[in-house]
Amino acid sequence: MAKACILSVSGPVLTKDEAALFAAHQPWGVILMGRSCVSRGQVRRLVDDIWNAMDRPCLIFIDQEGGRVARLKAPEWPLFPRGHDYADLYAKDRLAGREAVWLGHRLIAAELSAMSIHADCAPVVDLPVPGAHDVIGDRAFGTEPEMVADLAGAALKGLADGGVAGVIKHIPGHGRSMSDSHMELPRVTAGDNELAKDFDAFSRLADAPMAMTAHIAYDAFDAGVAATLSKVMIQDVIRSRIGFDGLLMTDDLGMRALGGSLRERGTAAIAAGCDVLLHCSGFLKDPDAILAEMAEIAAASPELEGKALERAVRAEAMSTHEQEFNVQEGWQRFHEYFPQLQGAA
Repeated sequence: MAKACILSVSGPVLTKDEAALFAAHQPWGVILMGRSCVSRGQVRRLVDDIWNAMDRPCLIFIDQEGGRVARLKAPEWPLFPRGHDYADLYAKDRLAGREAVWLGHRLIAAELSAMSIHADCAPVVDLPVPGAHDVIGDRAFGTEPEMVADLAGAALKGLADGGVAGVIKHIPGHGRSMSDSHMELPRVTAGDNELAKDFDAFSRLADAPMAMTAHIAYDAFDAGVAATLSKVMIQDVIRSRIGFDGLLMTDDLGMRALGGSLRERGTAAIAAGCDVLLHCSGFLKDPDAILAEMAEIAAASPELEGKALERAVRAEAMSTHEQEFNVQEGWQRFHEYFPQLQGAA
């Protein structure tokens, strides 16, 4: 049985120690960071090695939003627009903006599925506000819930039509953060009425297969406690008020917004109601250090069972519904919207 965690790989090749860890702990999924993505052929071999180590085809994740958050880099892979670029197009022509988002994410899915990557940590559903930290910034599809949900919904459909499950982020909303949760715990002082707008964007996408939490503390609900570790935020806000019933994963537990040891973070996140722990080792480069952190997260991860397992199975099923699509024609259409993009196949 799989454990309720998603782990990473320290480089472009799976090490013997990593293979042994995966075989012993059976993480539900594996996420590929930029350090593990050099070429198409190399990524395909890496995925095969991961699957062979676990003796099963686990779900492979990646962060491929477009813009500045893209683990697959040019010139090996094509460039994709920022959320802000789609928003600009949508503001001029809603139908064109919606189709462009669908096309862009259908083309991302074509790139991913060809390498057996069937889960993308996208789209961003956060609503940035003036003066907020730019950790979200131009990644967002806009500042109004109706617009953001419309475009993010098209992104989810584009991914799904290509056999890739999307992960909406960062629930219940990261747009008001005045600091970077990679470095410290942001505190949001907005009241319930203001936050209702942020929650609304996610409510409109409550049927998404997966969501990633925000390492943000919301004074109006559970002051000083990151949503990832807060039963109030997960049970009362994310599950009840927003209505999200898909698989809920943490943001990277290695981020400095959270205190305590990795094991303590993982235990607290599961107790609060997260289904799966995500660990990327984004701050580390040494393979031994990355392995040690992964082992700590794996030890804190329970077996994936009950409602969490049901949600995981639903998310995995998204990879079996790829629709027919002419990639070359898709790129031709996409370039009509974004002729400046380079690196397209």
